[in-house]
Amino acid sequence: MYISRLKKRRKMNRNRLTMALIPAVLAAGLIGGIFIGRNFYDHSKSPNEEKLRMLLGMIESEYVDDVSVDSIMEGTYAGLLAMLDPHSVYIPASDVETVTDELEASFSGVGVSFQVISDTVNIIEIVAGGPAEKVGLLPGDKILKAGNEDLTGKNATNENVYKNLRGQKGTKVTLTIKRANTQKPLTFEVTRGDVPQTSIDAKYMLSPEIGYIKVSKFARTTHDEFTNALMLLKAKGAQKFIIDLRGNSGGYLDQAVLMVNEFLPPDRMIVYTKGKNPMNESFAVSNGAGHYLDSELVVLTDEFSASASEIFAGAIQDNDRGLVIGRRTFGKGLVQNQLPLPDNSAVRLTVARYYTPSGRSIQKEYKLGEGNKYDLDLSERYSHGEFYSADSIKLDKSKEFLTTGGRPVYGGGGIMPDIFVPEDSTGITGYYINVSNAGLIQQYAYDYAEKNRVKLAQAKTVEQFLSRLPDDDTLLQGFVEFAVGKGVPARWYYINQSRDLILHHLKAVIARDVVGYAMFVEILNTKDTTVDRAMEALKGGESPIIIPKKP
Repeated sequence: MYISRLKKRRKMNRNRLTMALIPAVLAAGLIGGIFIGRNFYDHSKSPNEEKLRMLLGMIESEYVDDVSVDSIMEGTYAGLLAMLDPHSVYIPASDVETVTDELEASFSGVGVSFQVISDTVNIIEIVAGGPAEKVGLLPGDKILKAGNEDLTGKNATNENVYKNLRGQKGTKVTLTIKRANTQKPLTFEVTRGDVPQTSIDAKYMLSPEIGYIKVSKFARTTHDEFTNALMLLKAKGAQKFIIDLRGNSGGYLDQAVLMVNEFLPPDRMIVYTKGKNPMNESFAVSNGAGHYLDSELVVLTDEFSASASEIFAGAIQDNDRGLVIGRRTFGKGLVQNQLPLPDNSAVRLTVARYYTPSGRSIQKEYKLGEGNKYDLDLSERYSHGEFYSADSIKLDKSKEFLTTGGRPVYGGGGIMPDIFVPEDSTGITGYYINVSNAGLIQQYAYDYAEKNRVKLAQAKTVEQFLSRLPDDDTLLQGFVEFAVGKGVPARWYYINQSRDLILHHLKAVIARDVVGYAMFVEILNTKDTTVDRAMEALKGGESPIIIPKKP
């Protein structure tokens, strides 16, 4: 089958690339422990290798202060990788065991995925239902401190982050956060707990014939979870589906390929990779064995949909199998292999690029060694107004490609939606930003849930749950008084402007804390403009579909 062929080939590619690099990295490893006189010249080494050996010898024998050459070399390795693309990184031996894949492990922590870019700890994903999500942390937040431990600059290492974020279940850690829309740092007290590892956050019927599935990540079990969700919804009458990949930062490629295969007729390209080494080239083609070839489909994306999410969305779009609705995706289309080094350290090296069926590279532009600019891409999109206006999206017309049906699509960074839906700013005021950034909505909702848990937990549906809450005026008044006690004054002019937004989020978060994350998503979706537009597209027959003719 095409999947097994892809897996086998990728494994062989990884092994062969590792073997090819061993002589070079072995020589580099020896440099850190062997110091040779500066007049000695090893003609078996390249000029650059010998230059580095001589420089290290000079430092050891001539430098005025005692220094650890091993430490210097550790910084050199990291600096070398930093001169490449933003996703190639050096992993010290002390970090290799700690840097475990969160898609496979279960642990107690705060529930975030992060990446250290330009000496800054960037949160790239909030684990749904995890401790960080419950206090109001957001993707894009930057962690400055964990307790009194500084996590910036030279302290922004994987080892330091894991050491300070993970811990015994029930223990607390105060995180100092820099958020894009506020000048002053924010603080959040997070109680460490079990981090959920399921990847389907919600699955329910939006209408008698439209099913909705929210996929938070592409983990080892995602395809199985996904097909189970599809079967459940189909049994309830679903003929059309909305697949929500907003905020999904990616994961395992094979899971995305298997999921796309459920919707495509045979012999359709899903994704392919190309690199300098032909052994890193691979492709995946549908086999026509999917069970939903005749189901209409919409995929929801936003600026935090990345990697495997973009592969899924791009394959559906390029094959004219459904619509992509929302906002432009993140633009992460590089393939990394984690390769071991002789001293038990490792390197995550970019070895190839992903391409969609039409030939688009989804990787956004970057310049070697310029991680700072790359890291600021989403902030620049926000500043340019891209989140609020389709006219602000800069399409590179020189990178136009065609879908199987002849529709133009564009490369150059992320997947452009077929239908753009701006970020909904209705009700956002200074008051809402203040209470949201302070995590007060989450705190009040949690307190309310604890006091009323027995009554609320009896609800089996959204309608039953909402009927057990107090009327809107009472709920809002209680929240405003709580916020006043936390130092946010009651500015009723702005509170009334944000009234519906505050109440909507309060109800959703209370439901999450009592019933679970699925009801949280379902309540939020009742006033979600992107979901509304997807429903309109499916009901109006806008979504393209290729159905193989039955004999």
